[in-house]
Amino acid sequence: MKLQQLRYIWEVAQNQLNISHTADKLYTSQPGISKQIRLLEEELGVQIFSRSGKQLQQVTPAGEKILAETAEILNKVKTIGRIANDFKDEEQGSLSIATTHTQSRYVLPSIIQAFTKRYPKVSLHLHQGTPIQISQMAADGTVDFAIATEALELFEGLTMMPCFHWNRSILVPKGHPLIAEQSLNLQTINQYPLITYLFGFTGRSKLDAAFEQQGLSPNVVVTAADADVIKTYVRSGLGVGIIASMAWEPERDSDLVALDASHLFAYSTTSIGFRRGSYLRKYILDFIEMFAPHLNKASIEELMAGQTDKEGKTLFKKEVPMFSAANS
Repeated sequence: MKLQQLRYIWEVAQNQLNISHTADKLYTSQPGISKQIRLLEEELGVQIFSRSGKQLQQVTPAGEKILAETAEILNKVKTIGRIANDFKDEEQGSLSIATTHTQSRYVLPSIIQAFTKRYPKVSLHLHQGTPIQISQMAADGTVDFAIATEALELFEGLTMMPCFHWNRSILVPKGHPLIAEQSLNLQTINQYPLITYLFGFTGRSKLDAAFEQQGLSPNVVVTAADADVIKTYVRSGLGVGIIASMAWEPERDSDLVALDASHLFAYSTTSIGFRRGSYLRKYILDFIEMFAPHLNKASIEELMAGQTDKEGKTLFKKEVPMFSAANS
């Protein structure tokens, strides 16, 4: 059994069983990959992939278990490389982060600017996707960590570090009747068509829960994955927007009015999630602390030690701040 063979079966599985695409990605030949997979299967005495002719059809039950162990092995190999690199040059390397549009657009720019100034020899890669997609990337080791509000808790094997709480604003055009309301409530807001995030994005679950507790069905007419699209449709007169307050930019959005809605919804928490047992290089620890200053090295080591309560949930002793301009 060779490490290269394990890399091949893992990459093929990640590329929808397309050997040709995998070969292009790995700068090798399709026959070479096929041969090494066959040799590995012969050595193990089981099929990792079922076939129809020469085409791979699906991962076999044995293959599922083998791929799970392969992921662990490849991540251990990656960890060994990171440890060695820290001793060679702790300020050079790469950092891959998976996150949503809201974080990459409204929270991360100033942090990334400061980070790249401090670590000019570290190449930083941002991967955007749905909360499920980015959580999966963190769980399988494709990225160093994910930053998200939804879905991280769905994946076993992730350590979650709460970074900040945040809440929502109601977004309307200037002159809208809601601006004159003395005290906003869900019944009043729900009289208007609502424009907000797709379910599973940016704390949408907390929004739906608030309406449900009031016995209301939210009058949502348009959903989108990011706040910029929501703002566009509010501007076009399609309805009232409900966005994360962090996405409100007074100067750029001066034609719109943001009304505080923090009394209407439970706050949401943005967290960083990374694989348990990951080796976090110094510059990764520094990035995390820039993003969430309460997450210093000692706090992270406490979380990584796996201290849990009676229900098996990770304990976190430090207070988590509400998002403010100081966070960004």
